[in-house]
Amino acid sequence: MRKILLMFVLFSQCIFAQTAKEIIDKNIELSGGLTNWKLLNSVILQGRVTLGVNDEYPIKIYQERPNLTKTVITINKKETPIEGFDGTKGYAMNYATNKIQEYPNYNPESFDNDFIDWESKGFEARYLGKEKIGETYCHKVELTKNVNKTVYYFDTRTYMLVKEVKADETLVYKDYRKVGSLLMPFRMESSSQKKDSDYVMIINKIETNKVLPANTFKF
Repeated sequence: MRKILLMFVLFSQCIFAQTAKEIIDKNIELSGGLTNWKLLNSVILQGRVTLGVNDEYPIKIYQERPNLTKTVITINKKETPIEGFDGTKGYAMNYATNKIQEYPNYNPESFDNDFIDWESKGFEARYLGKEKIGETYCHKVELTKNVNKTVYYFDTRTYMLVKEVKADETLVYKDYRKVGSLLMPFRMESSSQKKDSDYVMIINKIETNKVLPANTFKF
């Protein structure tokens, strides 16, 4: 009896792992395909970000492989860098001094999302079943690398990412539109327990594979 139960458990785990992989693969396929995602070398996002309740600013985000990034907001008609990574050092706005500050231990995010080549990155994927987010039924997939766990919610109909839950932040993605060969969200909402870094970002323009000037990521 124990052997039968053990075989059932192992079989169930294999199904869940395979299902998680299939959901991730379906997301990559339907959002543009693995080849097109890997051909993406730079992105410029332009829109508006609302911080808190009423603080709204024009925002522009530059990203380039492998992990270069720079976020700029416009305050009183003046562009102000607030965060980024220049390939060597990370920077972020110190709101106590109202100045950009270098952070030696800044951990830049990869240009690609977690789903691209997740297995070779050392992630483990686990299917957690289904859950309703608002009016949308979603597949839940947990990705784990070392001790860091992130739960992703994929629309069961379109396989687009609806929600991402990290240890310290929850991100909601909406309004997917075609940008070249890729589908990208044009609305992102971030929330956390502290509430001091919550934002809503609405994108009105995305440009891809532009050749960016060498000084784009300088601070």
